[in-house]
Amino acid sequence: MTATSSAKRQILVTSALPYANGPIHLGHMLEYIQTDIWVRFQKLRGHECHYVCADDAHGTPIMLKAQQLGITPEEMIAQVNIDHQSDFKDFGVKFDNFHSTHSDENRELSEMIYNRLNDKGYISTKTIEQLFDPEKEMFLPDRFVTGDCPTCKSPDQNGDNCDNCGATYSPVDLINPRSVVSGATPVLKESEHYFFELPKFEAMLKEWTRSGSLQEEMANKLAEWFEDGLRNWDISRDAPYFGFNIPGTTDKFFYVWLDAPIGYIGSFKNLCDKNPEIDFDTFWKKDSTAELYHFIGKDIIYFHSLFWPAMLEGADLRKPTSVYAHGFVTVNGAKMSKSKGTFIKARTYLEHLNPEYLRYYYGAKLTSRIDDLDLNLEDFAQRVNSDMVGKVINIASRCAGFITKKFDGKLAPTISEQALMDEFISVQDEIADCYEKREFSKAVRQIMALADKANQYIADKEPWQLVKDESKLDEVQNVCSVGINLFKVLITYLKPIVPSLAEQVEAFLNIELTWDSVNHPLTDHSINKFKAMMQRVDMKQVEAMIEDSKDNLQPAAAAPVLDPNSPLAKDPISPEISFEDFAKIDLRVARIAKADHVKGANKLLRLELDLGGQNFQVFAGIKSAYQPEDIEGKLTVMVANLAPRKMRFGMSEGMVLAAGPGGEELWILNPDDGAQPGMRIK
Repeated sequence: MTATSSAKRQILVTSALPYANGPIHLGHMLEYIQTDIWVRFQKLRGHECHYVCADDAHGTPIMLKAQQLGITPEEMIAQVNIDHQSDFKDFGVKFDNFHSTHSDENRELSEMIYNRLNDKGYISTKTIEQLFDPEKEMFLPDRFVTGDCPTCKSPDQNGDNCDNCGATYSPVDLINPRSVVSGATPVLKESEHYFFELPKFEAMLKEWTRSGSLQEEMANKLAEWFEDGLRNWDISRDAPYFGFNIPGTTDKFFYVWLDAPIGYIGSFKNLCDKNPEIDFDTFWKKDSTAELYHFIGKDIIYFHSLFWPAMLEGADLRKPTSVYAHGFVTVNGAKMSKSKGTFIKARTYLEHLNPEYLRYYYGAKLTSRIDDLDLNLEDFAQRVNSDMVGKVINIASRCAGFITKKFDGKLAPTISEQALMDEFISVQDEIADCYEKREFSKAVRQIMALADKANQYIADKEPWQLVKDESKLDEVQNVCSVGINLFKVLITYLKPIVPSLAEQVEAFLNIELTWDSVNHPLTDHSINKFKAMMQRVDMKQVEAMIEDSKDNLQPAAAAPVLDPNSPLAKDPISPEISFEDFAKIDLRVARIAKADHVKGANKLLRLELDLGGQNFQVFAGIKSAYQPEDIEGKLTVMVANLAPRKMRFGMSEGMVLAAGPGGEELWILNPDDGAQPGMRIK
């Protein structure tokens, strides 16, 4: 369906469900703002478009956090739901329905889909061995087990990967394993698990992933799964677990990733129950002609583009029309950081800055690709001030005063510059096509180019000079009326991005801005007195926001008395080494000549390091924080005289130095640009 089509479409849109164990931050907001812009555009065009979402409210982390807070999971997710909805509302994200996966609708739909899959032979069971916490009496997911690396013996490593040497392993291979939940030593225990037989859908998935429903980058990435061969998907978890029981069981629960996407359907069902004029089956029956779009982050592509469409196919429901993935948000060119104050919560931002600033900045940078988006805070301030305040709003502020003071707020009876007006109207379909294809940045560039033309027109006509001559007042009214009408067109084009500003403009112009209204200039029309609509971004506000986002990292005045159950009490710091021992470590600057994914490894990248004529192969556990293309050509620091270690994927001939708490917050040590490969670090 093209953007210029006049046929009314039926569209259902979702954003990924935010997890209900913490607040929304500016990284999250990218997706919701992107989706909201696209939905608002569809509604502005007159289509039937429903935007639904929900909190993802199940899983072990939520159960454990509620225990820490001394409340029930239900109490915790209820409060988080209120907080999330407040943040979204204040950022202008307008859901038609925001629900929770812990709902009657989601329970019923999850059971229905499971039963249909089971009846068709797509569910099987298998007994597996897992680590079990004997104190908490619960099976432990990989990330809830730590211990000494079985390869390099480094302490406090994750359950499946060593951050020190990059080795990958099973949690059962850890030396001195410990439960993160209780600190107890876990034991092996058998349990029967339920599996969704994904390989049975391989032919369908190969065709669907190449049907145009996915971005090309996504389809190419998913091809790796087919090369390795699809495997049955474990969809069950053992009690205790916060979630829904699998039908016919009392101690088995749906894995959170099974019922989470079903939450899209559950939220829409809740909307339909409240609005009987919306027909549920029209959007979800297998042969539906309605459109279904999922907006997601690139980190959850597999769930939405393999497991989810296979579940829907097996349950005789419709598959998505398209799944649109976006990249991550960086701030000032780096990963969001709590210590630097760039890990910014949505509420912290709202306490300091206008949400329309961020909506505009994200809109001005978003494309249809899966590229990461950098929120450069200086550029953010300059672009908002230059584009929105200095260009767009400036048009109205230069013209409105003359219309109010000299012509009782009445615009001219005709448009004196029809050719200029037609030029602004003529790009309407092109801008619509940009919105439809999620090329928001391209749309914004076109709109700002028009704003430049409008400002140049007003500057050339100089109404502030014309008004000094009583005989030229008609010309003043004509010039300023053209300016106001050009402003009206620009704000209509920008309405999906800055809806709050558009509301102010509608009050100022005494009209509702619709997509069709672009073709109908205002003549002999009364407008209201112009009021300031958007203030310039003050960098002092930005700096205050960053300061309020920083973690308090001040060191304690004295070492605390250790709790006997603390990790340090149970695992003391290793014995001191001498300076002579430390001096043996040869730290060298290396250039990352090449970086590749490691087939079959969840956290490793294979690096080819150039020390200035000599190359080393190193496997580094930094995949959670970097894509290969992001680090090729960069300088880093490596331990050059570490004995080579044979790993499952090949020989690792050194170690890259990195720091951080893990996950996305993991930074390779990056020397000054003046450093050269091979240079010793002293």
